[in-house]
Amino acid sequence: MALAQKTTYTEEDYYNLPEDVRAELIDGQIYYQAAPGLIHQTISGELHTAINNYIKSKKGSCRVFAAPFAVKLFDSGSTIVEPDISVICDRGKLTDRGCFGAPDWIIEIISPGNPEHDLIYKLGLYARAGVREYWIADPRSETILVYYLEQKNFEIRAYSFESKIKVNIFDDFEIDFRELDL
Repeated sequence: MALAQKTTYTEEDYYNLPEDVRAELIDGQIYYQAAPGLIHQTISGELHTAINNYIKSKKGSCRVFAAPFAVKLFDSGSTIVEPDISVICDRGKLTDRGCFGAPDWIIEIISPGNPEHDLIYKLGLYARAGVREYWIADPRSETILVYYLEQKNFEIRAYSFESKIKVNIFDDFEIDFRELDL
């Protein structure tokens, strides 16, 4: 839910929030986020581990971060999101405050309270910012929607939690959801 006291919030307002507050700044509005539940955290932890293990095994330059991790998508500073998982391959985008610019790959895990936030609104933000790959995991339906950027438009593929999914930003990486401890 957006705050109503102030018309437009800034990057400074976002970074001055208390450390224990989970929130995102989207187009100048602050949206508070509830603490994630058990299945959300389980999926996030399993995916983070699989991605991190792959990157380490390849001695890759990419880094993987789990929320809370600030991602400032645009120069204006009016949009700072906290994706559930962010993979950044250009280490020049990393600062002491998080990531400045589009991550290469973002994974969001849908929370029951506001699925359209990830399914519609963030999809548009990530497309405009130039995110190369965007996954949306839905624990309730046990589905994963995979969007990849091709010629400035996201294309979509749908999978189940029984699928092996090719990660498009890497040549030889697949995540087999059947092997995750969900």
